[in-house]
Amino acid sequence: MSLESLTASRRTFLSGAAGLVVSGCGSKPSNSAPAEITGSADVTLRIGPVLADIAKDHTISTIGYNGSVPGPIVRLKEGVPVTVDLFNDMDFAERVHWHGQIVPAEIDGAAEEKSLEVPARGRIRYRLTPNPAGTYFVHSHTMPMSDLSRGTYTGQFAFVCVEPKSNPGRYDQEIFLATHEWEPFLGAEEMEEEDPGAPPTQNPPVKDDTPNGWEIGYQRFTINGKCLGFGEPIRVREGQRVLLHFLNASATENIKLALPGHRFEVVALDGNAVPRPQLVDVVELGTAERVDAIVEMKNPGVWILGTPADDDRNHGMGIVVEYANRSGAPKWIAPPKKFWDYTSFGESRDAAKPDEVIPLVFGKINGGKGGFNRWTVNGKEFDEKDSPRTLTKGRRYRLVFDNHTDDAHPVHLHRNSFELTNVYGKPTAGVLKDVVLVKGYRKIEADVTPALEGLTLFHCHQQLHMDYGFKLLFNVV
Repeated sequence: MSLESLTASRRTFLSGAAGLVVSGCGSKPSNSAPAEITGSADVTLRIGPVLADIAKDHTISTIGYNGSVPGPIVRLKEGVPVTVDLFNDMDFAERVHWHGQIVPAEIDGAAEEKSLEVPARGRIRYRLTPNPAGTYFVHSHTMPMSDLSRGTYTGQFAFVCVEPKSNPGRYDQEIFLATHEWEPFLGAEEMEEEDPGAPPTQNPPVKDDTPNGWEIGYQRFTINGKCLGFGEPIRVREGQRVLLHFLNASATENIKLALPGHRFEVVALDGNAVPRPQLVDVVELGTAERVDAIVEMKNPGVWILGTPADDDRNHGMGIVVEYANRSGAPKWIAPPKKFWDYTSFGESRDAAKPDEVIPLVFGKINGGKGGFNRWTVNGKEFDEKDSPRTLTKGRRYRLVFDNHTDDAHPVHLHRNSFELTNVYGKPTAGVLKDVVLVKGYRKIEADVTPALEGLTLFHCHQQLHMDYGFKLLFNVV
C-alpha cells in the first residue's frame, strides 16, 4: 500500500481526540522566509494549564496545548511552508519538539541542539516546512528529572498529520488514538513482560547485586485523555474500513493494544509506509512510536480496544468500539501472545553496505534504594561539555543499537529517519522509522543518511532514561 493511501479527503474525528483542528492545510506556499514574519500564523500552539476530566468524578490538573488533552490535531501538507506561533502561558520556559520531522536544529525543540525555547509568559514564531508525509506528533522536550509534573509526564502532546500531495481515500473512516498515563509516582516495581517467540538474547546479562533505582508507576491510563468507559466510543458500521492512527504518547511506558474479533493490517510505522503490510492480532508501540493500521469492521458487537495487560486496562487503558445498532456491555477477549517482529513488515534481504559502522552500546548503573539509575552510551553518561561526534551529510552510517541492560529502550534519532537492517540477528530492509524499541540484552542495526547539517540528538525516549544520561549528540557537517 502506498503512503498516499494513508490519507483521504473524507475525515472523521473521534470526539476527545481533538476539540480543535489547527489550520494549515490550506495555507499558500512561500518561496522564502522573511526575517520578520507578519500576519496571522497558520499553526498556533498555546502551552498552558488544563483541567482534564479523564474519568467519572476524576479531574486532573496538567499542562497541555490549546486547552485540551491531547492537543489539537495539526494538519499540514508535505512541502508547504507554514508559520508557527508558540505561546507559553506558564511561569517557566518550555520546549516544543516536532517529532519525526526533518527540520533545522534551530526549531527542533531540543536544548542539546541549541534549539529555540519558548520563554516563560512569552512567544516565538518561525517558519516550518513539513517533511516527510505521514503520522507524527509534537510534544514537550523539557528535561524534568525528578519533577513528574513537567515534560512528557504532562498533556503536552498532539498528533501531526502531514498529508501527501494526493489523497485517494481508500478507507471509510479515520481515527486518531493516543495513549497516555497519569498521576505518576516514584516507587513502582520493575516489571518486564515475557515476549513469547522472541529470538534468544544476544548479550548475556552482567550480574549486578546493587539494588535497582526508582521506577515510575501510574494511577490512571487513558486513550485520548479518557479512561475506558468514560467519554464517547468509537462508532463504526459493519463493512467499513477504518484507518487507526496509534500514538504512544507515554513518558515511560511501552504498550500493546488489541481489538477482540478483529485484526490490524499494519500499513505504516512511524509515518512511513511499510514494504509488506501485515495482519496482526496485537500492535506494540514503544514510547513515541506510531502505527497506522486498517481494520475491516466485520464482527458486529460492542468491543474493548485496549491493552492485554489486565491491571492497566482495568485502570483505564482502553476505549469502546461500538457497531451501529448494537448495545450492551463491551466485550474483552485476551489475544494470542506473539512476538512483535519489525522484520515481518520489511523485505527479506540485506540492506546496502554502509560507509561506516557506529557501535552504540547501552549500559545501566543501578541507582540503589532511594536513588536514580544512570544510563550510558558506549560507557559514558551524556555530558553537554563533550564535543559531539561528527557525521558527514549524505554519508550512510550503520548505527548498532547494542542493549546490555535488562530494560527495553525506545531509541530516537532527531531530524532523520533510519532504515532497519538487522533485528535480533535477522537481516531486513525497507522499514523506515524514527524510534525503534530495543528489548533487553538484544541488538538492532539501522542505517541513516543524514539529510541536514547541524546538531542532531540521539536518545532513549523513556523520559527517566533520557534525563539520567541516555543521550548522545551528533554534528552533521
